Amino acid sequence: MGTERWLALGSLLALAGLLEGRLVGEEEAGFGECDKFFYAGTPPAGLATDSHVKICQRAEGAERFATLYSTRDRIPVYSAFRAPRPAPCGAEQRWLVEPQLDDPHSNLEEVINEAEAITSVNSLGSKQALNTDYLNSDYQRGQLYPFSLSSDLQMATFTLTNSAPMTQSFQERWYMNLNSLMDRALTPQCGSGEDLYILTGTVPSDFRVKDKVAVPEFVWLAACCAVPGGGWAMGFVKHTRNSDIIEDVMVKDLQKLLPFNPQLFQNNCGETEQDTEKMKKILEVVNQVQDEERMVQSQESSSPLSSTRSKRSALLPPEASEGSSSFLGKLMGFIATPFIKLFQLVYYLVVAILKNIVYLLWCVTKQVINGIESCLYRLGSATISYFIAIGEELVSIPWKVLKVMVRVIRAILRILCCLLKAICRVLSIPVRVLVDVATFPMYTMGAIPIVCKDIAVGLGGTVSLLFDTAFGTLGGLFQVVFSVFKRIGYQVALENSGEL
Repeated sequence: MGTERWLALGSLLALAGLLEGRLVGEEEAGFGECDKFFYAGTPPAGLATDSHVKICQRAEGAERFATLYSTRDRIPVYSAFRAPRPAPCGAEQRWLVEPQLDDPHSNLEEVINEAEAITSVNSLGSKQALNTDYLNSDYQRGQLYPFSLSSDLQMATFTLTNSAPMTQSFQERWYMNLNSLMDRALTPQCGSGEDLYILTGTVPSDFRVKDKVAVPEFVWLAACCAVPGGGWAMGFVKHTRNSDIIEDVMVKDLQKLLPFNPQLFQNNCGETEQDTEKMKKILEVVNQVQDEERMVQSQESSSPLSSTRSKRSALLPPEASEGSSSFLGKLMGFIATPFIKLFQLVYYLVVAILKNIVYLLWCVTKQVINGIESCLYRLGSATISYFIAIGEELVSIPWKVLKVMVRVIRAILRILCCLLKAICRVLSIPVRVLVDVATFPMYTMGAIPIVCKDIAVGLGGTVSLLFDTAFGTLGGLFQVVFSVFKRIGYQVALENSGEL
């Protein structure tokens, strides 16, 4: 249990170090210290997915540029940089890898040479492309942020997270387009270039080099000039088909061509205050660049080994120049490649065996330590539980004694109450008898008027009944006599009328 806690704590510390380093989690809003390479310090919105990793590209302790890298396609989604400057001459090419991309627990905070990373980075190549992915293929490592536009003496642009598969001809024309646009159109129309923000990106196709590294369907560039009162924004698209030339588009139209329809610049680079005159001048230069590219394509079709091709090769990094090396160099490379791969295979096997042995020893040691810690933990828990139970019982004794005393007092009080009630009932019997005897004369005297009243009412009722009987009888007799005489008189009257 203790070892697992320490491992969990170590993981949290490593994660904290990772967040403070160059790799930035998707849940964060930006790229940390590399937010300065974006307009208004805000990266493009709407491109964050589970397979996209934010990288703040650093070298010699300084931030060089920012990259959003796709671990699924193993090519960059975009790279962001500022103010292109001429590249230094005579720099030595060394292709670099990101240690923390494959090994989150690595303590390496900057890009390192792939040869050095093999011995110090676990699972190298599990989430990023390696040099071996480009060997014996028709594709080269094409930089999104080209070395020719960087003033970086440390060659931080030669990291594989800044590269995508490109054919040599496409790579030459892409670098030529970027240098021409920067030198002749974008930088001159944005002051000294200090307020110029550049995004270069890719859109992956379904085809992959060695079933690992996605080949771009097209590459794109978005530029934002943030000069107050004279800013502008432009977009460019170049398909990987050899016959296509670079196309100029508005930033809104470029966003519709990209997956997830993102917003590349906050508020579209202040579109309400953009300088249309500068944009027209940029489009004039773009037309010239397009005409030059068409001319170069026509010259290539007629004379592939022309001087124009040699002139464009000067814009490429050292890797592209190596592509035109002598036949002897290619032959030596072809002969040496199997031996190099065999050495790499033996080296990987030895390293893997040593890693497995160390891992096995670590697992056995971990199990022994876990067993000892588990026994000690259980023993300590049982001892603590025993003392806690004893303490609880000792603490509960006074409370239980108090509860017993309270119950005894309550029982005594109930007995006293019952005795008092019995005494009161016994004493209440003679008192009631005396009260009834004392109140009998009073009740008797009070009843005499009521009795007299009842007698008077009875006599009055009797007399009244007699009078009613007498008067009723006389009235009935009178009515009988009257009716008899009335009938007799009526008959007499009839008889007299007959005689007449």
